[in-house]
Amino acid sequence: MPAFPREELEEMMDRWLEANRNAEREGNWSKYLGVHYTDDAVYRWNMGPNEEFWARGVDEIRDVALGYQMKGFEDWSYPYETVLIDEKQGQVVGFWRQVAPFKRDDGTDYEIAGVGGSWFKYAGDFKWSWQRDFFDLANVKSIFFELAGAGHLNPVIREKVHRQAKGEMLPGHEKLREEPGRIEKVKNALALVRIAVFG
Repeated sequence: MPAFPREELEEMMDRWLEANRNAEREGNWSKYLGVHYTDDAVYRWNMGPNEEFWARGVDEIRDVALGYQMKGFEDWSYPYETVLIDEKQGQVVGFWRQVAPFKRDDGTDYEIAGVGGSWFKYAGDFKWSWQRDFFDLANVKSIFFELAGAGHLNPVIREKVHRQAKGEMLPGHEKLREEPGRIEKVKNALALVRIAVFG
């Protein structure tokens, strides 16, 4: 037996996609998406080999994941390309793009390359119990370099980048384990250099 009727999951995604369109139109994700999470929902994404973003509970999701984290991206668009529904497990995967509100001199969009998407667990009552986003962090950084060079990087994003460059953890960001010491980092770097140079 399926965890939920497929029709219900399809309606959930119809509501979710409409909420996303409204959020993009107003630049307010908390207002439109925040209603679609259970009180104890968890929202996560990875920020590299030793850093994870966590929002625990609907208040943190609204205030941090959909609020603070989306500051500076109000004019970006995130069109969904494909949605896959698994009614037996009550899970959904949606693949989306991340497009900046500027174009290069050649007319192409500043768009984050690679695969981006969200993986959801449905809880009934048209709400998610968890969401996990995935995207290519290296391509995010590449686009930020391009936008900065072209003078298009939003001041709020610039401030976040500056804070991270100073070693500050942004709200919701957590280390997954203790960082290796300086000696171990140097040893690892030298080992990789030897491999690159000598094979």
